[in-house]
Amino acid sequence: MSENPKTPVILLHGVGLDHTMWQPLQELLGRSSTALDLPGHGAQPPLRTEQSLASLAEDVAARIPTGQPVHLVGFSLGALIAQHLARHLPSRVATLTSVNSVCQRTDAEADAVEQRLATAGTDFDAGIQRALERWYPAGVSTVPAAVIQATGEVLRANDLESYLHAYTVFARGDRQIGGELARITAPSLAITGELDPGSTPDMSRRLGRAIPNCTVRIIPGARHMLPVENAAALAAELTTFFSLYEGNAS
Repeated sequence: MSENPKTPVILLHGVGLDHTMWQPLQELLGRSSTALDLPGHGAQPPLRTEQSLASLAEDVAARIPTGQPVHLVGFSLGALIAQHLARHLPSRVATLTSVNSVCQRTDAEADAVEQRLATAGTDFDAGIQRALERWYPAGVSTVPAAVIQATGEVLRANDLESYLHAYTVFARGDRQIGGELARITAPSLAITGELDPGSTPDMSRRLGRAIPNCTVRIIPGARHMLPVENAAALAAELTTFFSLYEGNAS
């Protein structure tokens, strides 16, 4: 008897990055997966109008295979988009995983991200450098220098207008989806790094409380770039999570 095809895995990256951020995870996942470029990122056309979480999600939905529901995995901005899709297109989503996701920011957390948005609009290079320092702090990060350099090159290659439109959604999108999280029906996983200063463990716990049937995992020692910094831990968590909702070979 033949094995049933595994549920497709779709990966959505964060703001300013592209599909290549998922390569370390894809190599370890042990199954086929598809990493999409978000609107205005990578090979996608630049964004020339203001965006909302709904408009970004609509673009992504048009590029997700329709043959069967998918395991939808989103990182940072990609997690907000994934949550929107799980809420509004539930038949398309078998499971939802929010990796290093913000959730229901406090006033102080909202102010902090608005300051980063303002910096990006006035001094893009400084904003990129600060992001790299948050993600890969000198003397602490164990990520190879070549990987950090590659991340910086992807960030600096962004079309500035596209980046600002997308970052605006990242800064404010949790307010657009926060009140809808309780209506997500897909089995969910919220996972972040213990030391992530922006998408904090408490935010993942907020997701765990807000989304029905949501498991929370905190990866010790990891910061924001969990899929790069500790792809092995993320791959193991995803494999375990996916296996709960896939039939065994027959």
